[in-house]
Amino acid sequence: MHDDGLDGLVWAKTDFMGGVMIRRFFLGAIILLLAGTAFAQKADALDLYRKGRYAEAVAVCEQEIKVNPNNIDSYCVLCWSLIRNRQYAQAEQYALEARKKNATDIRLIESVGEARYYQGKNNGALEMFQLYVTNAPMSAGDYSWAYYYMGEIYVRQAKYEHADIAYSMAVHVNPSKALFWTRCGYAREMTSSYQSALDAYNKALELDAAQVEAVRGKERCASRLR
Repeated sequence: MHDDGLDGLVWAKTDFMGGVMIRRFFLGAIILLLAGTAFAQKADALDLYRKGRYAEAVAVCEQEIKVNPNNIDSYCVLCWSLIRNRQYAQAEQYALEARKKNATDIRLIESVGEARYYQGKNNGALEMFQLYVTNAPMSAGDYSWAYYYMGEIYVRQAKYEHADIAYSMAVHVNPSKALFWTRCGYAREMTSSYQSALDAYNKALELDAAQVEAVRGKERCASRLR
């Protein structure tokens, strides 16, 4: 074989290998780009939720779930966004669907409870909130709120002693929430425990002087104690 022919084969092989490497490089870049896009979508959904752009967060989460129906994190952000967007029936539906895949996730349990609460499904909501506080650590972000919602349900049912217990747990876990103290005062007032109700109203006003219900409750209780 002539040297020119040999050189031609060498160059042809070099060009071929170079082409393979280039194709592999671009294929790898595309894979990384797609993976990065998927990750960005997941991050964007939570970011959109935190910014109050709930409808957009819902759309992103629904797309994520189509790609991966077992993505529990997407279900959670979806449910939170639907609840904040006042789409309570849809939130309950998605949360129940996700619980078929993971029944113990406390985020889903709380979402079912909250969605039911806003729909007036008191007993069903109460069941979920009780399950939540049984399984969640006290450090969980929604722990005090679960007791608050339980208190609200008991008030709806005129079970004021039960409401007092629930609100008292809420202020025990989160004593810096003026709303909790206001509602605690109301439940105690409804049981004719005027002094302890007055104490709760005063605490609420120490935290937030603009709590109108606490101002009114304080005046009622003070009148009763004169």
